[in-house]
Amino acid sequence: DKRRRLDSTKVLVLATGGTIDKAYPRLMGGWAFEIADPAATRILERVTPANFEHNVESICKKDSQELTDADREAVLAACVETACEQIIVTHGTDTMIESAQYVGRRHAEKLSTKRICFTGAMRPERFVDTDAHFNLGVCFGALSSAPPGVYVCMNGAVHAWDAVVRDAETGLFASTSKKA
Repeated sequence: DKRRRLDSTKVLVLATGGTIDKAYPRLMGGWAFEIADPAATRILERVTPANFEHNVESICKKDSQELTDADREAVLAACVETACEQIIVTHGTDTMIESAQYVGRRHAEKLSTKRICFTGAMRPERFVDTDAHFNLGVCFGALSSAPPGVYVCMNGAVHAWDAVVRDAETGLFASTSKKA
């Protein structure tokens, strides 16, 4: 439909790996995991948000505990270089806040017109009880309603990059009252 294409918003999804992208291929002698192709591609084939066009690019395929500042710089560079004003970064949950902070500290300087949402999953997208679809959906809602900025979208909530913590007991993400 021509009108839908004219009104659609372009979204760039940058994949870095993490639990959301994990696959558990069966190996002789047991199970192990590997970071597979971006889960966002499979999710967006099944659940297509109205009035959004998307492109998925892989930055790296790592567990978030293995991400380095060089990887974070690659995410930042991709955000700066794209013409898209709306970006989703899929990421492992262990260091998602650190990566959002890395990009957030540079947002005003290099990305002031862009909305960037970091998200991931507590269980791999390939699992039946995954939260990956839900968390990605929260990002699309944030992209269409939040002002330009950097956000962490997890557990059904949108948190500013400088006002989010992870509860050590539950693993859930929560907003803090003060910004850093």
